Amino acid sequence: MGDRHPEVLLCTEGSYPYVGGGVSTWCDILCRELSEYEFITYALTGAPEVTLRFELPANAQRVTHLPVWGVSEPAESVLADVPASQLRERRRATTPEVIQTEFAPLLRALLRKMLSRGDPDRLHPVDDGQVMWQLWRYFSGRDWKLTWRSWLTWQVFTDSILATYARVGGDHKLPAETPSMGEMATALRWLYHYLTPLSAPVPQTDLVHTTIAGFPGLAGVIAKHEWGTPMLVTEHGVWVRERYIAISASDFSLFEKRFLMDLSRYIAEINYACADVVAPVTNFNRRWEVPSGVDPKRIETIFNGVDPGLFVPRRKPPETDGRPVVIGAARLFPLKDIETMIRSAEVVRQELPNVEFRVYGSLEADVEYVARCRALISELGLEATFQLAGHHSNPAEVYTEGDVTALSSISEAFPYTVLESMSCARPVVGTDVGGVSEALDGFGIIVPPRDHVAFGQALTLLLTNHGLRTQLGRQAREWVLSRFRVGNSVDGYRRVYARLLDGRAEESALAKRLETAA
Repeated sequence: MGDRHPEVLLCTEGSYPYVGGGVSTWCDILCRELSEYEFITYALTGAPEVTLRFELPANAQRVTHLPVWGVSEPAESVLADVPASQLRERRRATTPEVIQTEFAPLLRALLRKMLSRGDPDRLHPVDDGQVMWQLWRYFSGRDWKLTWRSWLTWQVFTDSILATYARVGGDHKLPAETPSMGEMATALRWLYHYLTPLSAPVPQTDLVHTTIAGFPGLAGVIAKHEWGTPMLVTEHGVWVRERYIAISASDFSLFEKRFLMDLSRYIAEINYACADVVAPVTNFNRRWEVPSGVDPKRIETIFNGVDPGLFVPRRKPPETDGRPVVIGAARLFPLKDIETMIRSAEVVRQELPNVEFRVYGSLEADVEYVARCRALISELGLEATFQLAGHHSNPAEVYTEGDVTALSSISEAFPYTVLESMSCARPVVGTDVGGVSEALDGFGIIVPPRDHVAFGQALTLLLTNHGLRTQLGRQAREWVLSRFRVGNSVDGYRRVYARLLDGRAEESALAKRLETAA
């Protein structure tokens, strides 16, 4: 590569560089610390209107933005730079004959694999990756909107869906499960939007690193088949598990839920299958990755890390000194289960009437959920006890405003909240999800998720026992110093990057030798 810095396509969804949170913090650290690489961020978002939340480092100035919703077709967003003449040519080339001979077989193959529940042979990594790649190549010369909204596509889609239900359901099929025309129209519309990456140009880079085993990772699947680009998947929270949780809690019909779950499972499995290395941030994620077809030899856990020189123990400030204070730091949306934390405050207040809860985090990420939380605070009469404090301008000072930190999530990876609090010598009461127990390792208290009584009792224990609180805080700080420094985490990715790039260089050299010999 000479003096050129290797280029990495960093694939994100709903996070860096437009949204704050743990994954975004991780991305920012990675880009800044690995200054010997040039990063191109390939960012999927829910809407076209976005604002940068991070000051991008010099080696990560390029961003490809793909809004999944809020636009009627790719020409309005991801293809905005394509000359109008080329777009007109694509539309002219998208004839019914082309849709029937080129697109329809690929759509059938996608649906057959996606909907094959319970088939142990349903996943064939090469075939499935090729289907996505071939669809991407098709759309590089054909019109997205005309293809998906053609009558032939509708026929192929509905025939595939109904045939699947007839085959899988058999005599045990429930009438309520047979989808209506409206439900199938909704499902096809979901494919139209969720598969947006198949409509977008993929920058050719030396490595693809996706931060989630979901839709952004399709760029890596495409790059692997188009150019042989090595692919690294970092799992924070287990994407497919979190999708299952969200879909199960939705108001969708049974068919719609199963369709979205099938799609989510299928996309995750393709990511896993095409990845050269799967690097979860916690060993917990292996419980999902291995059953999903990942060879354990390809799994390499790289824990998150923090800067203990930035997150340092301090005395509480005068404004909170003299009363017990619980700190929360979380993006306010359902997976963080702030409602359990609110209910736990009522438990703590019975023993400590002057307790204060301060939860820092964006109040705009999920406005509806924030409203639910405010309503619950009012219902329980906790207005003077529980504060949704919004964004904090200095995260390093958040934890030292309180005595203990609370994390009430129903799904987590290896949360920075826990590591940052431990580095500040503030013990954590956390739920037993993801890698939380791995991070705390006994230097905090673990309780079951969604158990507000146990959560409140654990907080009360730490708030009323100064000796235990101080001891756990000191040990937590020492644990971070010994194992979870940011340098350890970054060096782990540096090693994987180098190994994957070296492997690609060897493959390239071998290919050239074979070509010369031929």
